[in-house]
Amino acid sequence: MTLLNRKHTTLETAIAGIPDGASIMVGGFGSPGTPFALLDELLAQGQKHLTLIKNDANEPDIGIGRLIRAGRVDRLITSHIGLNRVAIEEMNRGRLAVEIHPQGLLAEKIRCAGAGHYGFLTDIGLDTEIAAARREIECDGQRWAIEPAIHADFALVHADLADAYGNLVYRGTAINFNPLMAMAADRVIAQAFRVEAPGHLAPETIQTPCAFVSQVVRVDETTSEQGRRTHVV
Repeated sequence: MTLLNRKHTTLETAIAGIPDGASIMVGGFGSPGTPFALLDELLAQGQKHLTLIKNDANEPDIGIGRLIRAGRVDRLITSHIGLNRVAIEEMNRGRLAVEIHPQGLLAEKIRCAGAGHYGFLTDIGLDTEIAAARREIECDGQRWAIEPAIHADFALVHADLADAYGNLVYRGTAINFNPLMAMAADRVIAQAFRVEAPGHLAPETIQTPCAFVSQVVRVDETTSEQGRRTHVV
């Protein structure tokens, strides 16, 4: 195995590198683009006291919903949790800390981390509950709120196609948060339906370059959109 091909690994090996207490970005918008196989393995291996950053909380019995139900998540940074009654119950009981950001701000906070910025200035939410904990400055006669970037220890992303170097191609709406998160974490683990040999991907089709990806796991295409099956090869 060459150095460049070592990114293509097993599901168990990839997830075993995540310690207790890690902060983890999870791609997806609802089900599309959510790396269900990686999340199921994370549940199986038992890591706890996690901080998860995801656009939504999935539903109670799929994706990160299973981790929340199992009590493995201490903190959730998200834009909405309305489809996950368990997450709402855990938040109301004080067992899950939830930090909610408007969806556009959440995406930009992640993008800024990937671009290497501290954060950005915005007038969105001034004089509302959104701005309650934010610092503000005045510039050119206008008041701005400071939104810090969000960075994570790990990102788990789902791609339709990859190569052994770690170049990724997404399909349809799976492009949502995955490319942003792949740039905003120290280590990026990608699951893909196909992992091709180096040189098989047309350069113009690559949406996440291999420089951002640490490990790639191939999952069988029979893995359902709801994550009910996670056959790994």
